[in-house]
Amino acid sequence: MATSILEARGGCIIPQASQRGYHIVYREHEVNHCPGCGHTHWYIGRTMAECAFCTTALPLESAPLVAGGHIVRTIRRASYGAPEHAFAA
Repeated sequence: MATSILEARGGCIIPQASQRGYHIVYREHEVNHCPGCGHTHWYIGRTMAECAFCTTALPLESAPLVAGGHIVRTIRRASYGAPEHAFAA
């Protein structure tokens, strides 16, 4: 019996593609029929496509590539010295 989620999934948090099954996504250079109503008119955003008739939303196939997919980290640094010397004269 697995003692952690990593052991249960074979050492990977995200299951392999063959184990996840079929994922409906909006593919940019193909005719995309809405899974909700069957129409093919879409409003395309940066990460999602929305059906113009029934408002079903699908993720874009290329969505992880938007903005490079990088994690943005903010680092706060302590200020040193007196506040009057913080700006150049």
